[in-house]
Amino acid sequence: MKEKSIKINAVLNVIKTISSIIFPLITFPYISRVLMPDNVGKVNFGSSFVSYFSLIASLGITTYAIRECSAKRKNKEKLSRTASQIFSINVITTIIAYVSMAIILLLFRNLDSYRTLIIIQSTAILFATLGCDWLNSAMEDFAFITVRTIAFQIISLVLMFAFVRKPSDYITYAAITVLSSSGANIINIFYRKKYCTVRFVRQMNLKRHFKPILLLFVMLLVQTIFNSADVTMLGLMKGDYEVGLYSIAVKITNLVCQLVNSILWVVLPQLTKLFIDEDFERINVTLRKIFQGFISLGFPCAVGSICLANEIVVVVGGQEYKNAATSLIILMVGFVFNLLGGSFLGNMILLPSNREAVFMNICTIATLINVILNFILIPKFGAVAASITTAFSYLVMLILCIITVDKRIQLKGIKNSITSSIVGCFVIIVLCGVIKGLFYREITIIMLGILSSVVFYLLTQVIMKNEFVCEIINSINNRKKS
Repeated sequence: MKEKSIKINAVLNVIKTISSIIFPLITFPYISRVLMPDNVGKVNFGSSFVSYFSLIASLGITTYAIRECSAKRKNKEKLSRTASQIFSINVITTIIAYVSMAIILLLFRNLDSYRTLIIIQSTAILFATLGCDWLNSAMEDFAFITVRTIAFQIISLVLMFAFVRKPSDYITYAAITVLSSSGANIINIFYRKKYCTVRFVRQMNLKRHFKPILLLFVMLLVQTIFNSADVTMLGLMKGDYEVGLYSIAVKITNLVCQLVNSILWVVLPQLTKLFIDEDFERINVTLRKIFQGFISLGFPCAVGSICLANEIVVVVGGQEYKNAATSLIILMVGFVFNLLGGSFLGNMILLPSNREAVFMNICTIATLINVILNFILIPKFGAVAASITTAFSYLVMLILCIITVDKRIQLKGIKNSITSSIVGCFVIIVLCGVIKGLFYREITIIMLGILSSVVFYLLTQVIMKNEFVCEIINSINNRKKS
């Protein structure tokens, strides 16, 4: 991939990520107040339940399809054949997923009250299969992905304010959420014809495709269980209210995670090629820049969120969610562990170097620890326990990733970035403490806290010559001059 292409794709991906962050920041404060914690908990429980069957349908196909179709995108005939084979496999797995879900809904009567909600949310599975969105990613059509994402978010925003007015509208909210996340796949059925012909075929070439798809499926299954087990177990063991509290903390944490990880999938193809060539000199240079970016962006986001946790949950969710602040603080600590472990060492080193099996084993161990601790702690401590077990599991994942990383990976010249980021975080702590002592309105504290933290953090990084921050500032200055 050319450098220009990486920069353009990175910008487009950041724009898409920012829109994905702004959308819930606008909608969730409204939704949380209209639906109240119990109904927010129902929607999130249903989403968690559907995610397991979505995983069965996807079967690790997305990651595999992007890799396979990327290699054949210059030959339309080969691309059509490969895309059709993968699509056909996806159709079969989707049918299996829906049959499995129907059986469970019929057997477990305690799910009766969620049945309509789950059926509506599960339509996202069908849209994802028919849309073949992995083809757009394989063709690096980030412009189309970005434009359609923003367009459907705007449409969903209008529909949400128009039709979600009272707590009983949580079913309508779920349907609009499906439209926001999956509606673009309907358009993609027609749009993808510009690349190749995708149709159902009987000759699926399972011997070639199934083994790598299955390996990726197992890894995704483990990660999905890790991400969904907390919500599912909270719903079954403590009820919708605890799910509602935990969900708002998770949503805020995920927003921060999306922002910091926005460069991940843009850089991943380049890293994959470097690992194939075993060009560890360039690998180490690339990883050093990514690590500096993760630290310089991730640390202040985590510290700021921790300092303003009480204010954030009240502004986003209302006074009814103020008990979610403790969960948010714990999850942000876990976010730091995950940033260094799963995101950097796992996704940026183990996966590109074709060590999926190693990363899968690490994720499995962390997931087992998470589930076991949930069984022990959730009945007594509820949402706080779910946060603690998640953070601890991320710590375990970080330690295991450090142990298994190739010794040829050497991140030199990162001390200054770590030191300057830590000093900048201390500045944020002081600023937030002063602002919270002078003002009382939550929204005022958040706005002044974010504004002052950004300004003084950047100033600290420039003074301490943080390489990542200084490179960005220089790039902006050079672009203005040109």
